[in-house]
Amino acid sequence: MIEVILITGRTISQGEALEKGKLYDAYTNATATCELDPEDMERLGITEGDTVRASTETGEVALKAVKSTQAPHEGIAFIPLGPWANAITGSGTDSTGMPSFKGLRATIEVAKDASILSARELIREVYHGV
Repeated sequence: MIEVILITGRTISQGEALEKGKLYDAYTNATATCELDPEDMERLGITEGDTVRASTETGEVALKAVKSTQAPHEGIAFIPLGPWANAITGSGTDSTGMPSFKGLRATIEVAKDASILSARELIREVYHGV
C-alpha cells in the first residue's frame, strides 16, 4: 500500500465515452481508472491493467491501474471525474458549495481479486439500491 495525493479531473477519453452514455462499457473503461507514476506502480508490484483499490476517509473503490504518461510525479494519483471518483471524494464543501476534487489524501493498494464495478453497479452499491 502507498499513500498518495489524489487529484481528479476531466479527460478527453472520458468526454468521448460520455457522448454515448455513462452506462456503457466505454465510459467505465475511460473513467474507472487510476493513473499512477511508474515508480509507484513498481513499488506496488503492479503493471498496467491490474486492479487497485483507492481509499479515502470517505470510501473506497476498485479501479484499473494505468501508467501515467505525465510522470514523474511519485505520490500523486489521478482519477477521472465520474462515479468512481465521486465515491471517494466525499460531499463536504467547507462552505464553498463545491466538494474538493484535488489534493485529497488517499491510499492505493493492490486489489487483484476485486471487481471493477460498472457505473450502474457502483451507483447501486453507493446509494444502496436507488
